[in-house]
Amino acid sequence: MFNLDLFKFDTPAQLALGLVTGIVFGVLLQRARVTRYATIVGQFLWKDHTVIKTMLTAVAVGSVGVYAMHQMWDVPLHVKAAEILAVSVGGVIFGVGMALLGYCPGTGMAAIGEGSRHAIPGVIGMLTGAAIYAEVYPWFKAHVLPVANLGKVTFADITGVSIWVFVVALIVLASVVFYLLRNRGGKTGDKTTGTTHDVPTNAPHATA
Repeated sequence: MFNLDLFKFDTPAQLALGLVTGIVFGVLLQRARVTRYATIVGQFLWKDHTVIKTMLTAVAVGSVGVYAMHQMWDVPLHVKAAEILAVSVGGVIFGVGMALLGYCPGTGMAAIGEGSRHAIPGVIGMLTGAAIYAEVYPWFKAHVLPVANLGKVTFADITGVSIWVFVVALIVLASVVFYLLRNRGGKTGDKTTGTTHDVPTNAPHATA
């Protein structure tokens, strides 16, 4: 039978909040330059560290915000199951796809919004992959997801240590990484001339 639940929507207020959040997210991605092919490929080549700086900042700030709201205002946490094998396989597929395309799903959509036509085939591929996974999900659920499945747990649940220990450790780790990369900005610098240029400069898909 056709599932009519697919056509059920949230309240107008929730939809409006999602729209505003999406716009802000897209603007931040664009301002951080992670919607550009050269920036992401530069990270894989270890020449442009904009991506890792952006991600560490988001994770560190988000961790403080999420757990603060959880403890202060009892905002519920939506913890996903720690399905080790499934996450490992998915991570490999995700990493290979991102290295080949030069975008992840979020930055790919933002790049299209910015006018980068070369991101369109990649986004179509992402949607195709999602559709294929939906079709084979029953098999994955029976044979892959149960393998090394720790359930819906966090590091705090496993170790019995306060979650804030891990949050502080994450902030310290991010600070150390930022310090080590302090001389490596979003662009590769020429130490002799003081000039900067995007990397990689000869990327085949660097322009729309």
